[in-house]
Amino acid sequence: MADVVDRLAAVPGREGRLTHLERLPARPARHAPWPEWADQTVVAAYAARGVLEPWQHQVVAADAAHAGQHVVLATGTASGKSLAYQLPALTAALTTRRSRGQRGATTLYLAPTKALAQDQLTGLAGLRVDVRVTTHDGDSGRDQREWARDHAEYVLTNPDMLHHSLLPGHERWRDFLSQLRYVVVDECHHYRGVFGAHVAQVLRRLRRICAAYGARPTFVLASATVAEPEIAATRLTGLDVLAVTGDCSPRGEVAVALWQPALTQFTGETGAPLRRAASSEAADLLADLVTDDVRTLAFIRSRRGAEQVAMTAAALVAEVDPSLPERIAAYRGGYLPEERRELECALRSGELTGLAATNALELGIDVSGLDAVLMAGFPGTRAAFWQQVGRAGRSGGDALGVLVARDDPLDTFLVTHPEALLGQPVEATVFDPTNPYVLGPHLCAAAAEIPLTESELSLFGPTARDVADQLTRAGLLRRRTRGWFWTDRRRASDLADIRSAGGPPVALVEAETGRVIGTVDSGSAHSTAHAGAVYVHRGETWLVESLDLHEHVAVIGRADPPYSTTARETTDISIVAEHDHRRWGDCRLSVGQVEVTHQVVSYLLRRQPSGEVIGEEPLDLPERSLRTTGVWWTVPEHALDEAGFATVDLPGAAHAAEHCAIGLLPLFATCDRWDIGGVSTAVHPDTGQLTVFVYDGHPGGAGFAERGFSAAREWLDATRETIAACECFDGCPSCVQSPKCGNQNNPLDKAGAIRLLDVLLAD
Repeated sequence: MADVVDRLAAVPGREGRLTHLERLPARPARHAPWPEWADQTVVAAYAARGVLEPWQHQVVAADAAHAGQHVVLATGTASGKSLAYQLPALTAALTTRRSRGQRGATTLYLAPTKALAQDQLTGLAGLRVDVRVTTHDGDSGRDQREWARDHAEYVLTNPDMLHHSLLPGHERWRDFLSQLRYVVVDECHHYRGVFGAHVAQVLRRLRRICAAYGARPTFVLASATVAEPEIAATRLTGLDVLAVTGDCSPRGEVAVALWQPALTQFTGETGAPLRRAASSEAADLLADLVTDDVRTLAFIRSRRGAEQVAMTAAALVAEVDPSLPERIAAYRGGYLPEERRELECALRSGELTGLAATNALELGIDVSGLDAVLMAGFPGTRAAFWQQVGRAGRSGGDALGVLVARDDPLDTFLVTHPEALLGQPVEATVFDPTNPYVLGPHLCAAAAEIPLTESELSLFGPTARDVADQLTRAGLLRRRTRGWFWTDRRRASDLADIRSAGGPPVALVEAETGRVIGTVDSGSAHSTAHAGAVYVHRGETWLVESLDLHEHVAVIGRADPPYSTTARETTDISIVAEHDHRRWGDCRLSVGQVEVTHQVVSYLLRRQPSGEVIGEEPLDLPERSLRTTGVWWTVPEHALDEAGFATVDLPGAAHAAEHCAIGLLPLFATCDRWDIGGVSTAVHPDTGQLTVFVYDGHPGGAGFAERGFSAAREWLDATRETIAACECFDGCPSCVQSPKCGNQNNPLDKAGAIRLLDVLLAD
């Protein structure tokens, strides 16, 4: 596929956009015999699908699971991880059935997306093994859910449904749970940050309920891109887990290209130059690849962007061949289930040559025959990057992956420093199951399911007793001799919205009809659902007319403005407690608890798709407080004097360094820049020195700041290198400007930031 890249880069006007091309060599397969314990019906079913002999890693993992060993299978994309857990699960169901057709041993499969669960369902149905399989998710009707509860042996669901449906209704699921032999946690690297902490507690609640019914299921976790798999899996489940990492599947050659769009004549804040949008560049490349009959999947970060890329690419190929536009489509969340299934089938069959999708197709979807993957912007982590690259070449053929850089510090750094992306392991999965803001609601949910006893608290971690006592004092739990009870009339599971930032959600109410079309997290409503905000919901664009924070209601109306909106907010921060620190010469790096005060004060209007700022509107919203974890560094006045900073704009230097550091932290911690925030000041009242903070944007913290503290040298070295290497003069979105800055990216001193980081990193 390297020749395809050469053709793309050779198009007139694209000089210099290809910054790096890497070739990953092909790999032969290594097989092993079927295990003796495997049911011959299942073996025959796989043989009928062309799997005559499994790969060695599949057998190693399946043997371990069959023996009752918790296992995490961490092999590459398209390495057949599904067979490793399906083989023991299907065998158990068939060999343990009781008389009169009563169901045998059961399996609960957890996926982070509906698309992945549906893909698994399709694969299991294709085996034609007599095992009762169904999904249990938001697309399932009432009859299907009841059948799953009363008859199914293999249920495919997700953590949300487990939390809100299965566990609170465990008595109705008694027969299924009492026979639960396997719990499969697919794409386990996806569970990180606060979401990962929530899922870890949901799995502990599941283990507790199963034990009450006499079952102790074996957990099988799978991921192509999880670092330190046994550590991550143990933290997620609370169990000792065996890691299987040797990949014995075949692979064709993979070509990985890094691509940087050119600067345009457009300017942003403070007159900074803007690069061409990654989505626009991806649309051009998608059109070229479809014209060359290269089956391509383009990953676009937003739903609206996926639609736009598909339409733009279709218009471009129409100029070459009027029949080609019908071979390009968009795929995103918000489509009806039958629409998603139709698109997935069309992509597998080859009816579609080009598909622009959100990351709904990133995780594990078996789409055979794809040749190339385009990524309009770095997907946030190396793990997600390799997941997306792995969608191509799944039939063992050669594959192409192209990363098109967005105009931000992280993307700019990666496409100009390929060794930071292609020569490094994937990031460690960062989450903290003991976060009291996460743990507390799950202890309430556990007590509502079955009264919580003293002996069971250890299941939820070392801080569970202290948190239970706090909940008791707050009146959320009631202590009796038998343990802790939930006595509130509310559903306890509603306290822990496992995908929410916390607090009651804000309802999105259509102005014309008064119907509620959805909700938005209360933690993000200030910045995404304020009056005047452009809000995209289920693929449709709405304009927010008003936001009532007291009633938790945002009134919206259908609109299609030619701009997007970005909220601006001011932030103050104070140090509550320092947990650890280290000295870098005269400078000091610290990590600890901080109190952050936010206030959204305005929003910018950005012309689409260029991103050019065309206006700003003020807002009057109340302050919000957040107690979380932060990492910060200080530089004393005498160190600045010795380095000749008398004529440097110190606030601008610190501000610029802060922005770039926030943009680069996702390279070292599994987070998005929107998961974290920052504050910088020439003299902070708590330190008396120049101080730069970066903090987690979730109550209690999500582990990102701690990861920044542990990787500070590499993180801040990369920050300095990104600023210095950028070709702009005074600073731009590729280095020191931030799209979420509350001060209109002012002041910023690019040269001063480089000198400031030199002082910090001198030791």
